[in-house]
Parts: sequence; structure tokens; C-alpha cells
Amino acid sequence: MIFETERLYVREMVQSDLQDLKEMLQDPEVMYAYEHIFDDERTQKWLDRQRQRYVDEGLGLWAVILKETGEMIGQSGVSMQKWGDIRVQEIGYLFKKEHWHKGYATEIAKGCKKYGFEVLNYDIVYSIIKYNNYASQNVAMRNGMKKLDEFVKYYNNTDMLHYVYGITREEYEKESGN
Repeated sequence: MIFETERLYVREMVQSDLQDLKEMLQDPEVMYAYEHIFDDERTQKWLDRQRQRYVDEGLGLWAVILKETGEMIGQSGVSMQKWGDIRVQEIGYLFKKEHWHKGYATEIAKGCKKYGFEVLNYDIVYSIIKYNNYASQNVAMRNGMKKLDEFVKYYNNTDMLHYVYGITREEYEKESGN
């Protein structure tokens, strides 16, 4: 276990999580911000990439486990992502559709923020969100983040407008009373 929240915990993903990943990455509703679903091969590559990030960077997207049932309900974590010409530490999250609108994304995003500041010792953490992903923008705002910038990201042969949200260590410490 990497960290836990009230209802959830995160751990590194393992090969046996592939089916749970397929439930997310092959669901058109879940993947609407990506504008495509992943086939089996691309889903395996996604899993392999996360596992390699654990080795190379000591972080990545982790399996989100519901404490009550032990089920993997999503993925979330801190990973290095491109923002223009730089790489930044980004909080990301993706959940199976049946677990939407239960507060899990906000809960785990706050856990990732705490982990980013208190364990990884970052001075700022970000969330990079597609312009029309309003649910994730709301999660970022509930996580104390403010919109800092917007940029066009080339992904899957398409230019996509993205917003950059962020929160500094100083803002985090002020909100958490530290």
C-alpha cells in the first residue's frame, strides 16, 4: 500500500489488474476525454508503462482499491506529464463508470496531493485536464487547485485543448493548517 484515505487505498498495479484496466480503458463513456478506447494490446502497454514508471520514477498511476470490498475501482496517482516543453508532476485519476459520483475521485486526488507534498516533497502539483472534462475540472477545484494555464496537446493524431490546474506547497499548508 502506498497510502490510504478514509474509504480507499492505492497500491502499485500488477499484471492481474489487467481485466480491471480493460473495464476502464475500453469503456467509451469512461474514455470520453481521450476520444477513443484502448484495445487489448494498448491496455497491456498502458499497464506495462505504469509498472515501468514505478521503476524509473518511483511513481505513476496506481490501482485504487475500495477498502470495503477489496475491488479495484480505478487508477490514480502522481506521474510526470508534459506541459508544453516541460515535464511536471501531475495528479491523475480514472474510475470505472459505476463508481462515478460517489466522491472517490476527489478523495483520492486529495490523497495524491498530500502524498505529493508530504512524501515526494514537491513545491507544486498539477492536474492537466481536457477543456471539456468538467467533472475532472471540478475535482481539481475541490482539491484546492486553480487554473493556471491552457495549452494544446497533440494526442492520438489530434490537437486537444487542455487546462493546467495547480496548487503550491504554501497554498496546501495554508488550507491544511500546517
